[in-house]
Amino acid sequence: MVVLVTGAGGQLGQALQFIAPNYPEIQFVFCDSTKLDITNFNNVKQLFKQFKPDFCINAAAYTAVDKAEIEPEKAHLINVIGPKNLAVVCQEFDTVLLHISTDFVFDGMKNSPYSEEDTPNPSGVYGQTKLEGEKAIQETWQKHFIIRTSWVYSQFGNNFMKTMLRLASERDKLSVVNDQIGTPTNAVDLAEVLVKICTSIFHLPSFNLFGIYNFSNEGQCSWYYFAKKIFEFNNIKINLEPIPTTSFPTPAKRPGYSVLDKSKIKNVFGVEVKYWETSLKST
Repeated sequence: MVVLVTGAGGQLGQALQFIAPNYPEIQFVFCDSTKLDITNFNNVKQLFKQFKPDFCINAAAYTAVDKAEIEPEKAHLINVIGPKNLAVVCQEFDTVLLHISTDFVFDGMKNSPYSEEDTPNPSGVYGQTKLEGEKAIQETWQKHFIIRTSWVYSQFGNNFMKTMLRLASERDKLSVVNDQIGTPTNAVDLAEVLVKICTSIFHLPSFNLFGIYNFSNEGQCSWYYFAKKIFEFNNIKINLEPIPTTSFPTPAKRPGYSVLDKSKIKNVFGVEVKYWETSLKST
């Protein structure tokens, strides 16, 4: 089984490289942006021709939420045109596409977990382009999985956990918003789920399984509580202050509540989801 991974230099791509040795039966082809530019159709087609992947995991994305507000064209290129290119080429080579999306497709106005059936209503450029990317895939190629996730962190790449640890080494006091509620997701747990989907489909191909799925770790918290646990698990003493979103204005509006309901992925693929604190503790 050949699995081609785009965005191999990002944190999910690195998490997939981290677990790859546990799956000797899979030939992983890891492509960072220098090897594969998903916005370049010919580049995509050339690589597919070379490796003929059974699966393509698209871990490439424009994820700078605030920067997207001033770079909408760039965000659109990477989050919409890129996935569209992949879907077109996946169709040509009969490759199953696994695409990573986000809780930011929702406006956060609910106060109970979002299911795959809930109507998206993004409030910023990042969420809008991720939603358009989903639609581009859905309109192009039936054999796809769109995995919506949230608050991804790990020992790799740039993320909230690493930012908090860096800031704690530079300051003795930090303020973190306490009124945005979601679920931290360990990139390694997400990587394991993506591989599980690939192996399940490879051995039991089934058209009725394709579509949108939610995955994050279990539980929910605020960014403040997430930061609190990061420091606690790393034995860091720091003065941490909870603040409202209004005290920390950003160019892009964040969802106030974006917890994802994981019932579907648990039922369909038998995924056992770790509680977010358990995963954070072992990172």
